[in-house]
Amino acid sequence: MHFQWYPGHMTKARRMMQENIKLIDLVIELVDSRIPLSSKNPDIDQLAANKSRMIILNKADMADPSVTALWEKYYQDKGFFVARVNSRQGTGMKEVRKLIDKACQEKKDRDRKRGILNRPVRAMVAGIPNVGKSTFINSFAGKAVTKTGNKPGVTKGKQWIKINKGVELLDTPGLLWPRFEDQTVGLRLAFIGSIKDELLNNSEIALELIRFLASSYPGTLSGRYGIEETADPPEVLEGIAGARGCLMKGNELDTGKAATLILDEFRSMRLGCISLEKPEDNLH
Repeated sequence: MHFQWYPGHMTKARRMMQENIKLIDLVIELVDSRIPLSSKNPDIDQLAANKSRMIILNKADMADPSVTALWEKYYQDKGFFVARVNSRQGTGMKEVRKLIDKACQEKKDRDRKRGILNRPVRAMVAGIPNVGKSTFINSFAGKAVTKTGNKPGVTKGKQWIKINKGVELLDTPGLLWPRFEDQTVGLRLAFIGSIKDELLNNSEIALELIRFLASSYPGTLSGRYGIEETADPPEVLEGIAGARGCLMKGNELDTGKAATLILDEFRSMRLGCISLEKPEDNLH
């Protein structure tokens, strides 16, 4: 399966980020806690060179906490300030505030020496589509200041948001990179819904997810659907279709419907807290 998705508005978004980076003190990059490496855009490292950096492990409630702890250390060891966050519930926001102060302390000290007092920290919020940037900003601000959606591509242009006297955030559109060198990255992005489902073959993606769950989280599929999960993935998918009554005319099994079902149930945590990669996978 080959993953490629880079609409024209992403070229425009990248240009806009390049133009605004000189105004920025801190780049806050959101990644999805289930795939903290595959959801981290390497282009942002280039754009944010020489800036203070923060990684927000968003949707931390959806990932395996023991694996998330490994990722937290992984990024701290690389020099990032790191916070685990559940933007929908607002957990982790106090830690983010503390880390912004810590990350920008040198800048504040420089300003003070030059006689510049109370200039707000300007932070750019970046990340791939559907990683939860708008939900994070609304939660951090304590009010709805940006549009949110559970599909990629809701934020189209830039938005400056004043959080308080000390912090201003620049919201940016979701940005994927032009080519996935490793197709495993594309697959993991497809699992979490960061590439539009309409552009993909759900049945193929579901088969790969079944393969991963059977090896990395054994018992998940049998526990949820009451099926034998050690068979080949196509047979497991048929078993799920039968167990959930996914049928076409003539009582034929509708594996396409079952594929959509398992992807939806993974994304809505009905299959539990699952991490799709570990630091030792070291993809890119």
